[in-house]
Amino acid sequence: MRKVFSLLITMALAGVPALFAASTARAADRDSKANKRLENAGEVIKEILDIPDDIPADLLDKAECVIVIPSVIKIAFGISGSYGAGAMTCRSGEDFTGPWGAPTMMRLEGGGFGFQLGGQATDFVLLVMNKRGASAILSSKVKLGADASAAAGPKGRNAAADTDVTMRAEILTYSRARGLFAGISLQGSTLRPDNDANKDVYGRKIEAKDIVLKHAVGVPGSARVLIDTLEKHSPRNHSDPKSLKD
Repeated sequence: MRKVFSLLITMALAGVPALFAASTARAADRDSKANKRLENAGEVIKEILDIPDDIPADLLDKAECVIVIPSVIKIAFGISGSYGAGAMTCRSGEDFTGPWGAPTMMRLEGGGFGFQLGGQATDFVLLVMNKRGASAILSSKVKLGADASAAAGPKGRNAAADTDVTMRAEILTYSRARGLFAGISLQGSTLRPDNDANKDVYGRKIEAKDIVLKHAVGVPGSARVLIDTLEKHSPRNHSDPKSLKD
């Protein structure tokens, strides 16, 4: 009987490390998914900005924030819809005039652009052009075209970036599918902070506004390509100083 009891204790103790390892692996898996998103966002923005004929440099230089949503996929539950997850990074400082800061994770959802994707996985890049647009996105779920004005972004080195629609839009939107890059309308789609993914990346519960506006955390390693690429291509904010105070 004593031998049996001893054997049971040994088996139980042997199982503890296994259970702990399994729990740790599950936590690491959750972390890796969110961090992989950041790595993918970095690769997408690097590939796009390395081609001068995609996003006009003068528009990027006037953007307060950049949102990158890699590999948005089309879904169907009787109706057309699309879903994607990515990251948003903004220039640091009260008036968005400092270096690009730590990113907050984001979600993009909507039915309006599902038909335009043609069923293909599509990368999206959104330029947030003023402080009001950035504050709205960081505060809550926003509907593009209703809560925040949005327009398909012009492309090309010599694109007319001073058109009325571009100057009025709070968010300029671009897409890339099968290597083709273009401005795209995301009217009717929604953007919202992904606080669960933020918790995975930063190891604690933290709000999007605290990450971006209060600089409560540093840039994680998985976001280095994203931040370094933006610093390389647009190290300074060239927005009208008056727009940064609105």
